[in-house]
Amino acid sequence: MDKFGLIGHPIAHSFSPALFTAAYGGKYSYDLIETPDFEEAWRRFLDGYKAINVTAPFKGNAFERVDWRSPECERAGATNLVVKTPEGTKAYNSDYRGVKSLLDPLGCRTAAVIGFGGAGKAALAAAEDIGLDTHLYRHAELAGGVSADVIIYTLPRAVEGIDRLDCAHLLEANYKDPCLAGRPGYIPGSAWLLAQAVTGYALMTGEEPDGAAMAAVFGC
Repeated sequence: MDKFGLIGHPIAHSFSPALFTAAYGGKYSYDLIETPDFEEAWRRFLDGYKAINVTAPFKGNAFERVDWRSPECERAGATNLVVKTPEGTKAYNSDYRGVKSLLDPLGCRTAAVIGFGGAGKAALAAAEDIGLDTHLYRHAELAGGVSADVIIYTLPRAVEGIDRLDCAHLLEANYKDPCLAGRPGYIPGSAWLLAQAVTGYALMTGEEPDGAAMAAVFGC
């Protein structure tokens, strides 16, 4: 039977196993392949898994290693999903797809992306491809304030200047330990995780997941 998993470090806190179990009613196994060594993680993927999700700090490593990259993966410069096929390993970026699905209905004109790790790169590419006037800010650039219709905060923790964010909508990537929850227009990281997982799991398995069961993991 096909096996699936997640590589990264640390990942013990990940909701991905619960989401994957809900998506397919426990039909497939989903493992946390946790190691600080990318080469070991990649070897374990190739030896025993059909597809994997990829999280920090390996999104760039996996992007460089695969045989083929999807257009959105190339745009983001990182991957969070790799599938083995007869033609080799193929990389996708469901973070990009998830952000697009969340931003499309908002009707925004401007966007600011804070942080330029793997999630930030995906968010920047998604916002630009929707047609938003988009600016990137690294954590040291917040002192003067940030203003946009939608701000996408991808840093893992609070930094100086987050009290100077002005926006109608605020999407935070961190779902485990958010630092901006409660702000007006707040969109939690769990919404982003769910949006990318619904698309990503279909790519991994070739089967549509049960979105309602996945949403129930977060009490939605």
